[in-house]
Amino acid sequence: MERWENKVAVVTGASVGIGAAICETLVKCGLKVIGIARRKEKIEELASNLKNSSGKLYAIKADVTKESDILNAFDWITNNIGPVHILINNAGVYKTANLLDGKTESWKLILDTNLMGLCIATREAAKIMRENSIDGHIIHVNSVTGHYVPRTIKSNTYGASKFAVTSLTEALRLELNEIQSKIKITSISPGIVKTELFDKTELDTLFSTIPYLEPKDVADAVCYALGTPARVQVHEIIIKPIGETL
Repeated sequence: MERWENKVAVVTGASVGIGAAICETLVKCGLKVIGIARRKEKIEELASNLKNSSGKLYAIKADVTKESDILNAFDWITNNIGPVHILINNAGVYKTANLLDGKTESWKLILDTNLMGLCIATREAAKIMRENSIDGHIIHVNSVTGHYVPRTIKSNTYGASKFAVTSLTEALRLELNEIQSKIKITSISPGIVKTELFDKTELDTLFSTIPYLEPKDVADAVCYALGTPARVQVHEIIIKPIGETL
């Protein structure tokens, strides 16, 4: 991780859960981390707790379902902090939203957040990296539901959005290869992680009876991918809690 010291990392969905854990880990590794979320005050609170760390956490209020918010965020980062070296696409939502009885607004929120926001942020970060000749790293926080369809989860639209992320990860790798870019792309697909994502859903009540990962487990996977040599591309990491049956 030493080569990333004082470099700029952007983390979406940074206010709580996995995003907050990733921010904390990267700041402690000496990076300049910009956390993006709607609840800016949560990131500012975390930044205050990390003020004695070797790195620094900045907070930006933005909604990844709004392209203008994403564009403005990257403009501010470039003009005030510096060019982006790392992008962690972590922002995501989960709603009970099956195909037969789901609500259109739930489908749209899932796809706009989990898919479109990721695409726009990826485009902007990659553009900055290429303009500044940076061999950066883009990491998508994906899901095991992007690799198979579980029978026990009542949100087929969520799974579809994650299957799309799996496909887009490989598509981006091929695009980068075509232009002979050294930018890396990694998908990290955790199983069940105990976060606010599942509050007030059918999964919220299951945490007392099933094994689950902690946000730090995903943050550790991010550090592993970032810490690999320049010649190594970790394309996919799947992590599950011991005993997961979903």
